[in-house]
Amino acid sequence: MTYVPNIPDWFLTRKAAQVTAFFALKSGGRINILMSTKLIYLADRLSMEKRDFPITNDSYFSMPFGPVNSYTYSYMQGMAPTRQEDWLEFISPRIGNDLRLSQELTMDDLDELSRGDLKILEETWERFKDIDRFDLADWTHEFCPEWKNPNGSSIPIELASIFNALHKNDPVELAEDLQTERRIVAAFRTA
Repeated sequence: MTYVPNIPDWFLTRKAAQVTAFFALKSGGRINILMSTKLIYLADRLSMEKRDFPITNDSYFSMPFGPVNSYTYSYMQGMAPTRQEDWLEFISPRIGNDLRLSQELTMDDLDELSRGDLKILEETWERFKDIDRFDLADWTHEFCPEWKNPNGSSIPIELASIFNALHKNDPVELAEDLQTERRIVAAFRTA
């Protein structure tokens, strides 16, 4: 039986697609899925460090090749059952290990991303663009202490664990604030 994730109403698929498209644009229109998953996670982590909230507001998991944005990864894999049109507007279905832009795009087309989001994405790109995808996965194992070896499976990474690894003063309160925001977004989207 194939696993089909339940995508919550608070998850902003179009924004996650645009974050993926940002890195594909930077890579010339296509990007390896492993490289993409690492860059997206590291951008969210940097955003949490600098602004106390992630760009994608995803759920996170430890997987064998490092931390992963769970719902974004489901879209990359073609496994997400809802809001496919929001994803496919920017990213074509996966071919092999590559993700490609679904159409010719410029940075101006990424209208879900704020200037602050773009600054963090650019900073993440500049820091990690020249690192091999497997080396980047290894880097996350060493420098993202919230990642735990799942021994071939996956383990949820709690938001508070990420904030704690970033040495935030009140990681639990920050995580609770994000959970409250998720409930508000979900209520608004279902109203």
